[in-house]
Amino acid sequence: MHSAIQSMLGKYRAQTRAEYKNALKEVVQEIALLGLHRSGFFDEAAFYGGSALRIFHGLDRFSEDLDFSLLAPDPNFTLSRHLPALTDELGAYGLVMRVEEKEKKTRSTIRSAFIKGGTKQHLLMISPGRPPVEGVSPGDRIKIKIEVDTDPPKGGRTEVRYQLLPIPFSVRIFQLSSLFAGKVHALLCRAWQNRQKGRDYYDYLWYLAQAIPLDLPHLRFRMIQSGHLGEHDALTEAVLRERLEDRFSQVNIGQIRDDVRPFVAEPRSLELWSRDFFISVTRDRLQVAT
Repeated sequence: MHSAIQSMLGKYRAQTRAEYKNALKEVVQEIALLGLHRSGFFDEAAFYGGSALRIFHGLDRFSEDLDFSLLAPDPNFTLSRHLPALTDELGAYGLVMRVEEKEKKTRSTIRSAFIKGGTKQHLLMISPGRPPVEGVSPGDRIKIKIEVDTDPPKGGRTEVRYQLLPIPFSVRIFQLSSLFAGKVHALLCRAWQNRQKGRDYYDYLWYLAQAIPLDLPHLRFRMIQSGHLGEHDALTEAVLRERLEDRFSQVNIGQIRDDVRPFVAEPRSLELWSRDFFISVTRDRLQVAT
């Protein structure tokens, strides 16, 4: 095993197969960020979402995907030119991964790719002969999705942050207030279909606990772009609070608990969740920056 990967794994206290798999996924994510840095990706894009919070701000849940947004709209953006550097970086650290761009069958502003590799062979590399490898099928795959929004809403603010492992490098990331706006947009506007995202609610509570003010103008632009607010409609703090309470009144608490439970270290923390709980902490803790 490469010494840098050994150092990166040192921050985890993995005991179970699931914990080892999550640790391995995060190592792959961070090396992928290094590859994107080398390709110049962060000159034109910024990192956001749950993985950004986990890696740079210590969010206490695992996140599966890598989400990015361009700094300015570019319908001609091609993700494929950044993927060879990503593949090369993973290979340089002994990770046998394929990076494949997803072909879109319908017109979309999102560019996607997947990082894929064998779970068992990599667990054997990081924990040879240990119990976490037992019971892992040879066909089990690590799969990490990369998504880039090529038509970003206005108003998001970014900053440059630094990583020291596997080597020092920089990543452009959205500031916390803009990240919070993106999370509230997902919580309010994500189509439920048959599955509500408990991760949205878990992250929402994290922002409240950290006393992060929500960037209301950026949220308004996001809601206009997604069609959940008219172009000339105002979004006041009172309107936002009303929409949040309405959402909390409709949520299936059991379903959102089940969605997020595999990703958190302390599932007992979910026992307090209820509609009244979310409404109460929002009234007491939500801060809005206008």
